Amino acid sequence: MRQIVPDLDVSSLLESVAYPAILLSDEYEILAWNQKYLDSFGELSEGQNCYQVSHGYDRPCDQAGESCPLQACRESKAKERVLHIHNTPRGREHIDVEMLPLKNRSGQPSYFIEILKPVTIASAETNGEQMVGRSPAFNDMLELIQLVAPRKTSVLLLGESGTGKELAAKAIHDASPNANQSMITVECAGLTETLFESELFGHVKGAFTGASQNKPGLLEAAGGGTLFLDEIGDVPMGMQVKLLRLLETGTYRAVGSTQLKRADFRLVSATNKDLPAMIARGEFREDLYYRINAFPIVLPPLRDRSGDMALLSQSLLDKLAGKASYRLTKEAVMRLESEHFPGNIRELRNVLERGMIFARSNILDLSVLERSLKNHASLGDIAKNEGDELSTWTDLKTQQRRYLHRLLQHCHGDKQMAADIAGISARSLYRKLEGE
Repeated sequence: MRQIVPDLDVSSLLESVAYPAILLSDEYEILAWNQKYLDSFGELSEGQNCYQVSHGYDRPCDQAGESCPLQACRESKAKERVLHIHNTPRGREHIDVEMLPLKNRSGQPSYFIEILKPVTIASAETNGEQMVGRSPAFNDMLELIQLVAPRKTSVLLLGESGTGKELAAKAIHDASPNANQSMITVECAGLTETLFESELFGHVKGAFTGASQNKPGLLEAAGGGTLFLDEIGDVPMGMQVKLLRLLETGTYRAVGSTQLKRADFRLVSATNKDLPAMIARGEFREDLYYRINAFPIVLPPLRDRSGDMALLSQSLLDKLAGKASYRLTKEAVMRLESEHFPGNIRELRNVLERGMIFARSNILDLSVLERSLKNHASLGDIAKNEGDELSTWTDLKTQQRRYLHRLLQHCHGDKQMAADIAGISARSLYRKLEGE
């Protein structure tokens, strides 16, 4: 590798970087690279521009509608960071890009070191196990996850039902320093205060009727990993006090025990509810809200993820089909893009699963999608069809129970499908159907 910068051993500098790295001129020209870059992204030729190699652009990123870390670094004269999607030998991948300025004697950046850290918690190609997406809204969310994951900061995942909050929680855990520890999920919806406390803290023998032996709680199972409280807006008020005490002191007691235990976990919470509105109604503690909301991340609804429909749909089909192979036609994807999905990705999954049943081959074309969507009932559809019945509904609980019974009938008794469409857990569905 030729000497590029006077009085600077470029080769040793780049090889000392723990990630793929390249040296850039002020005009975006790639001047040098380390072996890790070659191993990850393939061979390079001197004189190529970074935007050509990484994106296939004929102009710098900021002139092609994206943020440009070199331009930002040039202006700030300090390290800059951005999440990009780069072309790689494996396809398109999310890359966490750091740009470092090398300044001349007058303090102006003359050269730049670009460090490229692969993001392994999400995919820019079809993937049945991870979050997938390429849209700006998805990338903004992913960048926030990348920023907060290395810390123990409490994260609150916000967004509509079906936007993938549990997958986002798993991504935070997988990108954390404690990824080798457990991630414990607690479904808060439908749990009574007593059951919630027993599940979370554990109990000792004789603590209550039926407690025939000591049982460790989920906090103990988390063991230095991540505790994910899904639908935290449903935590009973009495339990919110104990949860707040846990977060403030890091200690707890098993039900029926006087022994104080110390908890070691990273908290990630999620809800699709308006917690500030619940606070105003006296349904959620304000002090607990500020404890769990140290770093909020809003998951974008499907309608805001322009361009992700084809990628998401194919990923869902691959997961649903197992060893089989299904694909959507271009017209079918366009039809899905025009549809409003209040249940977001969860609702899209149901439509695609029905499409697989209706399809006579492994191709889901427009006619198959139209039939699948025709058999698709959203909350708005049912409310519209039942307009004449509104006058007969006596109260909200009765109205809710009638809706759920009709939805369950539509789903042919499949309670999990009905719960997914309604945007609640199966446990909540059982409870609401029973009128509790």
